[in-house]
Amino acid sequence: MKRYFLFISALLAATLPVAAQQPLYIVNGVETEQIASIPPDDIENVEMLPADEETIARYGDKAANGVMLVTLRYDQSAVFTADSTFSGYIARQVKWGDDEPAARIVLRYTVTPEGDTVVAQELESTDSRLKRRVLKAVAEAPRWTPARKNGTPVESEGILHIQLPEGKLMPRQVELVWR
Repeated sequence: MKRYFLFISALLAATLPVAAQQPLYIVNGVETEQIASIPPDDIENVEMLPADEETIARYGDKAANGVMLVTLRYDQSAVFTADSTFSGYIARQVKWGDDEPAARIVLRYTVTPEGDTVVAQELESTDSRLKRRVLKAVAEAPRWTPARKNGTPVESEGILHIQLPEGKLMPRQVELVWR
């Protein structure tokens, strides 16, 4: 009988939609559908509550698969004040023609409590000309509205990916094999 119950439970779990098996996500006290878009560096703490009677009584039937409480380093994330995303803005500021070779730069940046963008680390750069142009555009970019924690502006981080010209693939890396 116990085997039969386990088999039926496993079969039922396999046929349920993935969303039905996910825990209830609560980010900074607000119920959220998914958390995949949250940068890991922005997470301060994660607590998983079991799907027991106490949790279900507190959070309702949505907590039948447990509750994941996520606390971010801030209450409100930094907002770029220009008319688009930060990477889109920087890409438009950089002069890089379609006749130029495909190039990429990846930077880790910090948004200060004052709203300034400071490059913290170069993670990848395939062309020094693109690097100079992107760094210049970052230095001249408008200020951000900084992230806030308990109403106070705080430092936050982000990753900037720029590959130009847009839509052009990067060349394959050459690999040498010595025999």
